Amino acid sequence: MPPLKTTPDRTPAEAVAPLMRGIALLRALSGADGTLSLSGLQRETGLARSSVDRVAATLAAMGYARVEGRHVTLTPRLMELGNAYLAALRLPALLREPADRLAGELDESVSLAVPDGDAIRFVHQATRRRAMSLSFRIGDRLPAERTAPGPLFAAAWDPEQWQAWRTRRDEDPPGDTFALPPHHPDPDEAAFRERAAIARTDGWALDDQLIEPGLVALAVPVPLPPEHTPCALSVVSHTSRHSAAGLRERLLPRLRAAAREMAERAGTAPDPGPAPGAAELASWTTASKRELGPVFIESLARGLTVITAFDGRSPLTLSEVAHLTGLPRATARRALITLTHLGYITAEGRDHRLTPRVLDLGFPLLASTTLARLATPHLRELSARIGESASLAVLDDGMVQYIARAAAHRIMSVNITVGTRLPAHATSLGRVLLASLPPAERDTRLASIPVRALTPLTLTRRADLDLALAHAAEHGHALVDGELEVGLRSLAVPVRDRTGTAVAACNISMHSGSRTVEDCLHHVLPRLRDTARRIESDLHTAERFARIAPN
Repeated sequence: MPPLKTTPDRTPAEAVAPLMRGIALLRALSGADGTLSLSGLQRETGLARSSVDRVAATLAAMGYARVEGRHVTLTPRLMELGNAYLAALRLPALLREPADRLAGELDESVSLAVPDGDAIRFVHQATRRRAMSLSFRIGDRLPAERTAPGPLFAAAWDPEQWQAWRTRRDEDPPGDTFALPPHHPDPDEAAFRERAAIARTDGWALDDQLIEPGLVALAVPVPLPPEHTPCALSVVSHTSRHSAAGLRERLLPRLRAAAREMAERAGTAPDPGPAPGAAELASWTTASKRELGPVFIESLARGLTVITAFDGRSPLTLSEVAHLTGLPRATARRALITLTHLGYITAEGRDHRLTPRVLDLGFPLLASTTLARLATPHLRELSARIGESASLAVLDDGMVQYIARAAAHRIMSVNITVGTRLPAHATSLGRVLLASLPPAERDTRLASIPVRALTPLTLTRRADLDLALAHAAEHGHALVDGELEVGLRSLAVPVRDRTGTAVAACNISMHSGSRTVEDCLHHVLPRLRDTARRIESDLHTAERFARIAPN
């Protein structure tokens, strides 16, 4: 690229102002637990209300936010920006399987971290679920001096990097820009330099309650080939299980062996191959502009699509970005200039790479969501459209447990609350989930269920249940009429994860007098399937590099 001209505030003259405003809005939402009012966004960003309204509408059209009344909320689809960085990094995909296995062997939480200037970022978490669980969210940015991986990265800092670290500490003494607990110690430079020197000599580093009282961690570098971003493997525990010294004595050999295994895996991984052809993203933004008119900011949408071009591919040249997005070279160039100025892309010669800062755009917050929270807005929309109650449930042995629900506002409605457990054999939710199981597992589940008649219509004979489950498996839905309660009719479809496994089911329930069976199948079922697809789309984006718990 030719030399850049800058404005008096050092913003490149060719920077895309709407893209900068859009990212400012996303950052404000990310720092406010994902939701702010339109007036709150105006205060946080300093933008004019008209700009806030247009940016919010554009993000909603892209599926990155939801506008409900006067409030704007981030949606799981925004995670595709962070996913692009993590896919380009390649380390989570290459190393998460041995990290997960190590967590199981040690019965402790295990993390993968990469450097981000004078900080670190966690890019994978394998957690152990206990009453006292210890983990940070994927994408959280933490000061290097208060972590176990930090000294490993600082061991290679040059004088300029140490000066940048000092400057940051002078400007932000309490560490407000980091994902830190409210009370934490403040290691001085001498102590941190000593830890970095030990890390350089011994090849390990400890965090002895620097992040939070009671938390201890041990980290070792993963000896990756030079083309990879430096990476550290760490194990996290608490002082009721290990002292810091005990953690090192007991687990250091196993951690080093796992790091060597990871390095071997990364060194023998095949190249991702050439990038595919243009993704027609530019055509989509143009069509959206024609459909939505002035409220849609095409330059913002196109700028954000440039981030997604890096998904699984890094580095990229300007020509490759233009090819992958279908954008004109001039448009792609201005977007790259803007994203580089904001710190989301780094450029070296012709090559461009995403930086960990992309994860600041809502990723840690959204990565810690649950399937129940993810599905609830879609259930509310379905309930409003149909005028009946909508629910999401998971299979728990021979029962279904409701984890999300949107109740219809009617004089007579189905009264089931989140947490309710019902027999799977007599519910539409249970039928589609049982029907989705492998035959052997289905047989085991059915054998363990005390199949009893809840109404005169409840199917209790195994042959009848098998026929009902075969129908559900073949047609992808189940309709149960009066088997759980006389007068109660429900229709359910499965919700599948990225592997195609049915992890939940959503349904519509109603009084049998409100709709005929034919009306349910011809009018309700298509909308129910559409809701399941929307939930699945969000789930597939969210779970690509994060674990999404049911509730």
